[in-house]
Amino acid sequence: MKSDRNRATSNRATSNRATSNRATSNRATSNRATNNRVTNNRVTNNEEGIDRPKKESGMKMEAGKGALSYEVDGSAQNPPVLLWHGAACTLRQWDPVVTRLADRFYLIRFDAPGQGQSSPLPDPDDYTFERYAAIANRLLDHLGVPSCHVWSMAWGSRAALAYCSLFPERVQSAALYDASIGTADTKAQAEGHKLAVARQAKAGIATFERPPGANEHAFPDAVAASLSAARKFDLPAAARTLQMPVLCATGDHDPNLESTRELVKVAQNARLEVMENVGHGSVLQRPDLACDLFTTFHEQLGTL
Repeated sequence: MKSDRNRATSNRATSNRATSNRATSNRATSNRATNNRVTNNRVTNNEEGIDRPKKESGMKMEAGKGALSYEVDGSAQNPPVLLWHGAACTLRQWDPVVTRLADRFYLIRFDAPGQGQSSPLPDPDDYTFERYAAIANRLLDHLGVPSCHVWSMAWGSRAALAYCSLFPERVQSAALYDASIGTADTKAQAEGHKLAVARQAKAGIATFERPPGANEHAFPDAVAASLSAARKFDLPAAARTLQMPVLCATGDHDPNLESTRELVKVAQNARLEVMENVGHGSVLQRPDLACDLFTTFHEQLGTL
């Protein structure tokens, strides 16, 4: 069911909620330490007997002739979420999200081929969303996850939208932040970002520092080719096929908002949240607000 425009207020995260989240996080940490045991760099859940990789930086999986960089956080008993990073970003962009939500979700993040620490693909023609989707499925299979929720930002929402349309049977829901199914206006994105930050400062909202490594790439010459996959996929047609619950969240200072509205109109079960005084790159700019919206979405779905 589609909703009219909803506006997320900038001060949604209250001090009481922060206190509650810290307490919940501490309890979750204690529970994970009790319920999981580490054997040969893997975690076996004693209650369900499910073998999962433990939290570890720099994990790699073979992907064709190269390696895919990925990390997992949280208990495998929690709802699984596959995270898609933004343009020229890395899986490190999700660090602030992991800090806030690893006690409630099983977070699976990876670097797209040719970005972050993932190996480039051998042929420029190999950089397609179809290939990325197949690699994502291999990762989920490797982790023993038959289906998952999806969360993405900006360019990653293009890749995630393609994934949802190609493999809907593996997607329980999707949260597409800063989504666009049209041509990106990078100059307007940068201008909107600056204006949003200025308005946040005027409102007394502290600036969130970009996570270390969020834009560091082992193969910088491959990044442009990796991003080119977005030009090869029919995103408007893909949007019309979506049937799973979809949350579209975009800032009011992000020029992608107009295209996000078009996406919400054509997707069959989508809703829109407009983030106040937020520009492009919302998860990095306001991870607190982004996490609040994501959590509320899943509480309403009954995921949590």
